[in-house]
Amino acid sequence: MQLIVFLLFYPILWFFSILPFKVLYFLSDCLYVVAYHIIGYRKKVVFGNLKLVFPEKDKKEIQNIAKEFYSHFIDIFFVEMVKSFTMSKSEITKRFKIHNTELLDKLYEEGKDAILLGAHYANWEWLFSLNLKIKYNGYAVYKKVNNKYLNKKIEETRGRFNTTLIPTKEIFDKMAENANNNIRSLYGFLGDQSPKAHKAHHWNTFLGVYVPIYTGAEFLAKKYNMAIVFFKTKKIKRGYYESTLELLTDNPNNFDNYELTDNFLKKAEQQIIETPQYYLWTHKRFKHKDKKPVKN
Repeated sequence: MQLIVFLLFYPILWFFSILPFKVLYFLSDCLYVVAYHIIGYRKKVVFGNLKLVFPEKDKKEIQNIAKEFYSHFIDIFFVEMVKSFTMSKSEITKRFKIHNTELLDKLYEEGKDAILLGAHYANWEWLFSLNLKIKYNGYAVYKKVNNKYLNKKIEETRGRFNTTLIPTKEIFDKMAENANNNIRSLYGFLGDQSPKAHKAHHWNTFLGVYVPIYTGAEFLAKKYNMAIVFFKTKKIKRGYYESTLELLTDNPNNFDNYELTDNFLKKAEQQIIETPQYYLWTHKRFKHKDKKPVKN
């Protein structure tokens, strides 16, 4: 059944991926009307998140942010992720510029593995093009899609840009394998996810809300003594982005537990507050708000 679904679905996906950006953005504008004004896709979640994070903003301000978010959201998932299947290397490097890659060159020459840490902000999808510019073996931690054939196609697509996708459950084994074989590696994580409340090791305030915090990246950095690099992405204009790399630390074990995680979240907060319309507000990031389990 999965194969049948793939054979029916992928040709449509491929057809859209070869359409010019102008055509796809026009279609995206049409889908925005459907998603926001007609269906109201996850409107309750989006408006609930925005009101929670920005209690000082009035109804009109919240609505304006929401509208801009939905337009950007459709662009990301309908246009920019779909275009990834057939974009050329020259096209993606023109549209997604990355600054301060010299930082990674320096860490590589020093023999340091690294974790690249960021948020679901602006365009996190095209960051895999970074691996066209660096010496590291590049890995991106991700959650598999249900269809194994589509999943394989996604992995092949990222492979064109020297990126290997690693399912979340397999990252521990892959890191151990690479460390044992002295394979210099860079691992990409999105660290703003919401862990399950009962499994969270750390709680803190994120965007003014007390929630469980994902700490896996910090834990792994300390275990393997890896540098942590933050990537901050800005949307320049429709379809064009710039991401800047910043070193959080090259000695993670010099920090108290959760200090590096909190430092990362502060930087993520800053960019979200500056231009909130580019954050992933459909995500139920605050579903465990103030629900920290009481330990007996």
